[in-house]
Amino acid sequence: MGLTGNAAIVGAAQYKPEKYQSAPQMFHLQQVADLARLALRDAGMGIDELDGLVIHGPQFHEASIFVPAMAAEYLGIELNFAEVVDLGGCTSVGMIWRAAAAIEMGLCEAVLCVIPARMAPFGPDEDPAWMAQAMRYGGHSTAFGAPEAEFDLPYGHLGQNTGYAMIAQRYAAKYGYDPLSMAKIAVDQRFNAQGHPDAIFRGTELTAEQVLASKMVADPLHVLEIVMPVAGGAAVIVTSKEKAAKAKQRPAFITGFGERLSYKSPSYANEMTVTPLAQAAAKAFSMAGLTPGQMDAAQLYDCYTITVLLSLEDAGFCPKGEGMRFIREHNLTYKGDFPLNTHGGQLSFGQSASAGGMSQVIEAFDQISGRAGERQLGRADNIFVSGTGGVMSEQGALILQGG
Repeated sequence: MGLTGNAAIVGAAQYKPEKYQSAPQMFHLQQVADLARLALRDAGMGIDELDGLVIHGPQFHEASIFVPAMAAEYLGIELNFAEVVDLGGCTSVGMIWRAAAAIEMGLCEAVLCVIPARMAPFGPDEDPAWMAQAMRYGGHSTAFGAPEAEFDLPYGHLGQNTGYAMIAQRYAAKYGYDPLSMAKIAVDQRFNAQGHPDAIFRGTELTAEQVLASKMVADPLHVLEIVMPVAGGAAVIVTSKEKAAKAKQRPAFITGFGERLSYKSPSYANEMTVTPLAQAAAKAFSMAGLTPGQMDAAQLYDCYTITVLLSLEDAGFCPKGEGMRFIREHNLTYKGDFPLNTHGGQLSFGQSASAGGMSQVIEAFDQISGRAGERQLGRADNIFVSGTGGVMSEQGALILQGG
């Protein structure tokens, strides 16, 4: 059971990452329409060909419910398949396989997967403080009755930084910790960002010494090991094999996926150093009939350097506990022997909220379609993509293959 490779990514679009202060404000519906137009143009398709929509509903400015119907109405299309995905940083990966599954089931032929992530203008009666109130103390589940509100936040486990630092501390106690190896992840990805014209840190190179000398945010995580939040937004067109044959770009067929949710807070993890990606990646590779050793590149969700380390191990690119040695022994740049996050990752390309993970999907598509410019890999037929939501709590994996 699983995908048979009869659906493919044929078009994509994403806004250039920008600081929130300087980025244009747009209503989310405007962003959906604009990103759809750009992605369809990239695919060489018309809007009348869309009959599926997967959208990021949470925090959608113009509506909290009925989001797909409202977006379809705004686009002027009718749908045979609609879905809202709420998986945090795993949302993008989750969108792609759901679109592919719907197409393979015959529900629809062309799906727009879209995440608006620029700020929308607030109306005269709206209170901009509502978002800050909803995420007070950096938490997500702060309402009365939520376990996070009762058992995490009062004890200082606030938001993402402390959670990932706690995982890193546990990893250090179990396997040891080499700060230089962790800094190398950020340095190699910064190198890759120099090859992407839209990367937020293009033009700013980085050394391991700078990483280790940067502000300590949550021991052992320095600020340069933590993702850069930006305004942005992204969209991808997934379509059938028949339509993909007419696409402008070389299609990226979706041949394997896996998804696993194990907990909300790492306080409830059975073992914090073993992530749900282990099961998700194993399923994705099995479905595609491929192994980690057959991948030409990996686009791993990278909200923190520790996320990359655990993803390398749990996806099967190296044995458990040997991730730091793997990082030291391999060149992770697009010029190296293990190309990783060839666009700079979210650490250096920028993380546009839940659309951040889509930059990894789009980079894989750009590599497969041969449009990655100076960072283009010599061989880009099989690429692994991961998504991570929460604090390593919601994870997904994709295998994309050139047609």
